[in-house]
Amino acid sequence: MAKDLFSEQSKVYAQFRPGYPQELFDYILNFAEERKYAWDCATGNGQAAAVLADYFEKVEASDISEAQIRNAIKKQNITYRVCPAEETPFANNSFDLITVAQAYHWLNWQRFHDEAVRVGKQNCIVAIWTYNLLICDDEKVNNVIKHFYRDITGPYWDDERKYVDDGYATVDFDFPPLPPKVFQASFNWNRDQLKGFFLSWSAVRKYINEHQQNPVDLIEKDIDAIWPLSQEKEIRFPIFLRLGRIKK
Repeated sequence: MAKDLFSEQSKVYAQFRPGYPQELFDYILNFAEERKYAWDCATGNGQAAAVLADYFEKVEASDISEAQIRNAIKKQNITYRVCPAEETPFANNSFDLITVAQAYHWLNWQRFHDEAVRVGKQNCIVAIWTYNLLICDDEKVNNVIKHFYRDITGPYWDDERKYVDDGYATVDFDFPPLPPKVFQASFNWNRDQLKGFFLSWSAVRKYINEHQQNPVDLIEKDIDAIWPLSQEKEIRFPIFLRLGRIKK
């Protein structure tokens, strides 16, 4: 069963986690044979589900975190459920598309595979994607990001983080493959948005729980020294997509 590492900071997650580029969804949708019923698994605050709702008649969005679901994006044709990815209430042969955004590394891959095959239609598309460490257009900011990621929060990441670092290249994904692709999400952020994004990290929450101190405070002066309060900088997230098709 997946780990619940995001309930405590669900509001921060909803506020500061980046969205995904339209090109990513266009590419995935190109492979879907029908657009009736989609399942966004481990939906978090519903970022992917909210986009899918514009293309499918009905979207089921599930997560093990009730707090995340409470803060999820609401749309008329999205139904949110609190349940694990590996054991759902959905009927056999239901879905045309199954997505897992930034969460596949937390799942039990074999059990999720079996559940996806059960609830997905023949030829249902399964799409998983992740972004790893963000990149700024300012190399000084990148140095602070890398220091915070490796030296300060590094010991507090779960082992599964290594699959994010390698762009899902080494996860078990036992579906007949379709061509993978790399995308990029770009945003203009101020420095407070960067700090807010850091607060959404599971490793930051572990650090706070262990030390009763926010590790972002340790780099705040470094960020403020190189990033004026009113200035925006470009932030980029490389996004790694893997695709498969269900065959029964």
